[in-house]
Amino acid sequence: MRNLTDCRLYGILDLSYVAVDDMERVAAAMIEGEVDVIQLRAKKSPASEIGDLAGRLHPMTSGAGIPLIVNDYAEIAATIPVEGVHVGQDDDAIAIAREKAGRAIIVGRSTHSLEQANAAQREGADYIGFGPIFATPTKPDYKPIGMENIRRVHDDVEVPIFCIGGIKIDNLGEVIAAGAKRVAIVSGILKAPDIAKYVRACKALLEPET
Repeated sequence: MRNLTDCRLYGILDLSYVAVDDMERVAAAMIEGEVDVIQLRAKKSPASEIGDLAGRLHPMTSGAGIPLIVNDYAEIAATIPVEGVHVGQDDDAIAIAREKAGRAIIVGRSTHSLEQANAAQREGADYIGFGPIFATPTKPDYKPIGMENIRRVHDDVEVPIFCIGGIKIDNLGEVIAAGAKRVAIVSGILKAPDIAKYVRACKALLEPET
């Protein structure tokens, strides 16, 4: 299983963009492109249904050594062997998420400011999402935070940071130039005509300099 510190591209399989019947095909294309992490996000579905979907995806992701993260519902990790859970600012505390899972899992936290990023690290998050960098229909209620603090958050926070929000291959170079080392991409991947090709192209831009 890939170590988070080695992960650069975090793909979010958001079921507001992908039909449930198409989920495995999209996941397979993301895996073919060698995405580093996959998060299952289904904001409109109950935990029981998300657990079933995660159970269908996990054999695919684990076979490829890719961590599968479930959005919001840490209790799913108690019955499905996903690698982690992602929580927002209004969701469970990190310690509560771990307690619900009942085992050692990755727990990530969404953050929207330097203060929240530092707080998430103090709380024990294994990684943070930092954004939205740009306006995004996925988070319409959140004002974009821009790129000015990307370098600073990397100075302040030691856990892996995935910049998120409106990031696509067209602006990925700018985000990297602003100091990002890792990104999470949603619609750019899911709407791509060739998902595997798109993922590979993003990964090529994110490769660290040797």
